[in-house]
Amino acid sequence: MQNIFDRITGALETAVEQAARRSARVAGRRDALKKVGGIFMGGAVASSLPFDRSFGAPPEEINGIDDDTACNYWRYCAMDGLLCTTTGGTKTACPVGSEASQVAWVGTCHNPIDEREYFVSYYDCCGKTPYRAGQFCLNSEGERPQYRMGLSNAINWCMANENSGYHCTVAIVVGEAE
Repeated sequence: MQNIFDRITGALETAVEQAARRSARVAGRRDALKKVGGIFMGGAVASSLPFDRSFGAPPEEINGIDDDTACNYWRYCAMDGLLCTTTGGTKTACPVGSEASQVAWVGTCHNPIDEREYFVSYYDCCGKTPYRAGQFCLNSEGERPQYRMGLSNAINWCMANENSGYHCTVAIVVGEAE
């Protein structure tokens, strides 16, 4: 009986070791960490998309200067696309029938109301065709050459989704820049 148990555990150890070595040849540690991080962070972000994710950011409605349907709205400083606020969604939620991209780009925007800088994450809403009557904005404040994908707003970020049709873009304040 012990001999059979030893054979089974030995075969299992060998199989796990071979799988680990094969995986190490194909992908490095950074790739594995990226995938694990993507699973945790992507799942956390995607599961909370229909809700306001301003994470305690300051209120913006002061003296009626909160126009989130205009391209010069402060959190759209790195926006490239159709505003979801003009296509059936909000500045933080995709319209019904679309879903947020699994990847995003970021920008640091200045809020003139409280004179602070905030990290803003931009997600494309995917799965529906573009709403041509929506407000299109192209703000490239501080944009750099496309050597790092996460810093560029000129990419179809729906490419990672099953349905890669672009609809509009949301801008979510992630936190205050220090």
